[in-house]
Amino acid sequence: MTGLADLTADELIAGYRARTFSPVEVTEAVLTRVEAREPELHALYAYDAASAREDAKASEVRWQAGAPAGPIDGVPLTLKENIATRGTPVPLGTAATSLTPAVADAPAAARVRESGAVLLAKTTMPDYGMLTSGLSSFHVASRNPWNLERTPGGSSAGAAAAAAAGYGPLHVGSDIGGSVRLPAGWCGLVGLKPSFGRVPVDPPFAGRVIGPLTRTVADTARLMSVLSLPDERDHLSLPPETLDWSAPGSLSGLRVGLQLSAGVGLDVESAVAAAVTEAARLFESAGAVVEPMDPFLTRDLLDRLDVFWRVRALSDLSGLPPERRARVLPVISEWAAGAESATGLDVYRGFAAMDGISVAALRATAPYDLVLSPTCAVPAPPADWASPTNDPSRPFEHIGFTLPYNMSGQPSISLNCGYHPADQPIGLQITGPRFADLAVLQAAAAYEQLRGPQQPWPFSATDSH
Repeated sequence: MTGLADLTADELIAGYRARTFSPVEVTEAVLTRVEAREPELHALYAYDAASAREDAKASEVRWQAGAPAGPIDGVPLTLKENIATRGTPVPLGTAATSLTPAVADAPAAARVRESGAVLLAKTTMPDYGMLTSGLSSFHVASRNPWNLERTPGGSSAGAAAAAAAGYGPLHVGSDIGGSVRLPAGWCGLVGLKPSFGRVPVDPPFAGRVIGPLTRTVADTARLMSVLSLPDERDHLSLPPETLDWSAPGSLSGLRVGLQLSAGVGLDVESAVAAAVTEAARLFESAGAVVEPMDPFLTRDLLDRLDVFWRVRALSDLSGLPPERRARVLPVISEWAAGAESATGLDVYRGFAAMDGISVAALRATAPYDLVLSPTCAVPAPPADWASPTNDPSRPFEHIGFTLPYNMSGQPSISLNCGYHPADQPIGLQITGPRFADLAVLQAAAAYEQLRGPQQPWPFSATDSH
């Protein structure tokens, strides 16, 4: 039954409907995969095999009665640790948090439960979600299934590791500067940052979104049909809208911008630029008109936002008792301490940088139906690094392609477009206008069909392991 762990959600639903296999069989296959790989990946938090088996049995009964609860009934799924689930503490990746059980499911958790998903576990994240790695003072550092010496990325670190390793097909992360797309890029996955407000979030915050991490665009679309359902707790969410998430699209005639420089931060490695350029060529072969696009993010804007986020982190840490503050990962404490000399004027300018980045992104992308870029300029760094610079004084040098679209609220997706010479996946980012989530998914689905054969997933069903 191990092969069942690698089936897509679409394939699982078709199998349940045809009674080829059951949610119980699938869940057992996924649990076997978890038991085999989790000792080296460290992707999960609050793993509960017994509860997953109960969910699977309940789903099996519904399918036998011909009455599935929703589009993902019986499909194994994980939720990022910062998405509250009733009765489970939410440590936010840090040993400094008081482990108080959550009193209610967050919107994303409520929606997937209502749809009948089999919740396997929560997934690990770094302290406060502020690193592009799996380093954490609470969790053992997560690893990249493609290469255990590398990080899966972050802050949806465990979610990406779990998806790439085949812990079921559906995984839910969060993204405020690239935290879904960056690990998706480094793990060869599909990672969607929806339009701001498309998926209800509790608590909401500027730029923060909830999004899927899957192996296929179709599975991302299926999961979005559940996650995007309304929840009144998010006062910043978009008005409820019925969307056909699986609707097909075409690249023909689209005007596409190709951005190969973020304008600030790390230089794009040649292998990354070559893979993204080849992806753009495939867009052209399908009838799109591709034009070079100039960078728009500036050093001043990025640095001012860094100050604001440092102040925000310092505010959180300063409210902790000394003994708990001492447990925070040192790189986070050092980064936050950089705001101790910030003035009120610095803080205001940092806050204003969010709008400045948003305006710059929207103006630069306005001429295009889509924008193509690398998800990140470089491949995954070592597993024990906090970021590709591993320097708390330069924490955001690698998010120049992802961060702007959190500020502007535009939908943006990462999917694999090639492999680094070290056999690490390379992410292509596709971004659309505000609220054009369907257009972004359709373009990603079209590219998915155009790109060449993909390398086998690490530790797939046919692996000798």
